[in-house]
Amino acid sequence: MKRKTKMIHGGIPGDKTTGAVSFPIYQVSTYKQDDVGVHKGYEYSRTGNPTRFALEELIKDLEEGKRGFAFGSGMAAITAVMMLFNSGDHIILTDDVYGGTYRVMNKVLNRVGIESTFVDTTDLEAVKAAVQPNTKALYIETPTNPLLKVTDIKACAELAKENDLLTIVDNTFSTPYWQIPLTLGADMVLHSATKYLGGHSDVVAGLVVVNDEQLADDLHFVQNSTGGILGPQDSWLLVRGIKTLGLRMEAHEANTKKIVEFLTDHKSVEKIYYPGLESHPQHEIAKEQAGGFGGMVSFDVGSGEKAAEVLSKVKYFTLAESLGAVESLISVPAKMTHASIPAERRAELGITDGLIRISVGIEDVEDLIEDLGQALQ
Repeated sequence: MKRKTKMIHGGIPGDKTTGAVSFPIYQVSTYKQDDVGVHKGYEYSRTGNPTRFALEELIKDLEEGKRGFAFGSGMAAITAVMMLFNSGDHIILTDDVYGGTYRVMNKVLNRVGIESTFVDTTDLEAVKAAVQPNTKALYIETPTNPLLKVTDIKACAELAKENDLLTIVDNTFSTPYWQIPLTLGADMVLHSATKYLGGHSDVVAGLVVVNDEQLADDLHFVQNSTGGILGPQDSWLLVRGIKTLGLRMEAHEANTKKIVEFLTDHKSVEKIYYPGLESHPQHEIAKEQAGGFGGMVSFDVGSGEKAAEVLSKVKYFTLAESLGAVESLISVPAKMTHASIPAERRAELGITDGLIRISVGIEDVEDLIEDLGQALQ
């Protein structure tokens, strides 16, 4: 089954009982049992819900894994994955990682003794040097947020296996339409499904897919024990959103390529971060491991003052956090999505006050270019 077809016919397509083409919303908390412990596969909706299961089966099929899991947010998904580890365990993470991931590792999970080191995972030698006797996993975000660095998933997964580490990949920016990390050697893949998978700025969710049955059992135990599950209505919204993911990702990228061309020639833009540019340091890796370069672009206008001026002038780019929706969004990571990262750390990474991140939507690209043009003047 091709990817666009799988997005519509994967998982559990429709309801066999009634013939409904759209899988129903099972707004229910508990289920009748025929006898003690004898039921139809569901006991309590924290443990399992038919609508959530339909979503979990769909993302499992799209990511080509063994089992899928749906959580109440991307951060709930990341936290549940990290709860697979024990006090004293050490995790290596991509340095240019989403601010919420950095925050949960350094200000929450460190309290229970889970240690973390942030390194440039585009540099295999740096990853090797970071491995400690207590290291248990390598966590990769690729492309990264907001500098769009691309990590070689296959090479990192091979290195991880040599050191008996799990490889975890945040696939939020690429989605399974463009990139399938489990086929490149990763053990787990996760998403902030709030973004491209939902695609319409109307749901907050997180998804995880694993390629091993024991990992699946362990993660389900965490999911059921801690209860950070996704509700049935949001699960249904995600299934609906995923049906058009392929069409949307193609439209996002087509618009983005034209916008990057425009920004490349603009005198007010000092630097552009986009894997689709041949000048991007990891352009060839991105081209090899993914089917597309995505709809996220970051560019530097030189100062926080100039960035603020651009944000105040745009009309079709909505000033907002998040990304991956049908409407175009614009933000300044240093003051918004990555404000939780200390200023000195942001400076080390290159997340300047003048860095603007745009999530290119599916509007008419001529309108978007004209909007950016007048804002940059």
